[in-house]
Amino acid sequence: MTAGRGRWITLEGGDGSGKTTQSDLLASWLSETGHEVVRTREPGGSEVGQLIRDIVLHHRGDIAPRAEALLYAADRAHHVATVVRPALERGDIVLQDRYLDSSVAYQGAGRVLDATEIRDLSLWAAEGALPDLTVLLDLDPQTARTRLDSADKPFDRLEAEKAEFHGRVRDAYLALAAAEPERFLVIDASSPVDVIAGEIRARVASFLA
Repeated sequence: MTAGRGRWITLEGGDGSGKTTQSDLLASWLSETGHEVVRTREPGGSEVGQLIRDIVLHHRGDIAPRAEALLYAADRAHHVATVVRPALERGDIVLQDRYLDSSVAYQGAGRVLDATEIRDLSLWAAEGALPDLTVLLDLDPQTARTRLDSADKPFDRLEAEKAEFHGRVRDAYLALAAAEPERFLVIDASSPVDVIAGEIRARVASFLA
């Protein structure tokens, strides 16, 4: 998708794995080395996406699992068309918190829907677009929950799910990474922040070269 133009890096992992921290550090390093960086996320990387984010993460009532999956796909279709593709065409580096792997893990495994159908739906919505590199911050759900508890803020709908849900999510992420080792960089998210940042920078530097 991005050969000869920009580059697209996504960060994945369970809630509490440190994606925001590592995204901040990577964005600063990329900017310092002269790259134009576009920070974005799913859901919520556009005005339309923010409305969808409020529904899927903060709606107080139940949302049927298939409806939830379709809402994420709708956000993805608009986000890729209006944010990601234009940035890549300009030659920017897109640094994105979550993409279709999140849907396969959370709506597929977490909600016990068909993972292949969820992936196919996302690929259709995004016209087949896949990132150049996906950084998976792997962390066991118990440690992740301890981190979330210490943050002292209300849980969103997905963060509030039971341990079994988050266990299925983690297993799905690791299966995705095993199936596409050329795209994924899997990192132990229990390591010190600076060690994780160094591993990511090393892979990204090699990737950009």
